[in-house]
Amino acid sequence: MLAAVTSMSGKVNRGAGVPKKGEVIDHAWRPLAKQPLPAGQPRTWYVSHNRRLKAMRLAIALLDSGAFAPDQATNEKIRETAEVVGVHRPSDATCRMVRRLMAAQR
Repeated sequence: MLAAVTSMSGKVNRGAGVPKKGEVIDHAWRPLAKQPLPAGQPRTWYVSHNRRLKAMRLAIALLDSGAFAPDQATNEKIRETAEVVGVHRPSDATCRMVRRLMAAQR
């Protein structure tokens, strides 16, 4: 659970929450409050959703570390980055997804 955060104005904020449409995010340094996943989906949906989230986190971390091309992101480098970021060891499928995200057109 996210702890209460004091903003620069001195007010206590109980988590950033998910911004509403058109709302400006002025607190990028704080994580958004986690929302529960929708109920009633098949288990495979949850597995692929969590895999996509992990792949995005790892791709962002690799880009921040200077690996900008998919061929620079070997399975070993992705797994080392996962240890640094603090996520569980990714599978081969997640490593492939990380490389696909890095190769996507911007």
